[in-house]
Amino acid sequence: MQITGPDVSEEERGLYAKLGQLRLEHRDLDSAIEALSHGIVQDQLQLARLKRKKLALKDQILQIENQLIPDIIA
Repeated sequence: MQITGPDVSEEERGLYAKLGQLRLEHRDLDSAIEALSHGIVQDQLQLARLKRKKLALKDQILQIENQLIPDIIA
């Protein structure tokens, strides 16, 4: 994905930056969920909260990707 150049608007640059931030947070949550699920004492409530937050982040990521990638009707 190219995020610089004359064809990229400031709005798109902001969306790409937000997308990168959300992806990083999604990966961090994945690591936290993995670590928590392999712990000696599993906190099921905390695991459920983290998984719910991870799904919400995935929805945000998909929404931004849909804004950045135009629909191509074949």
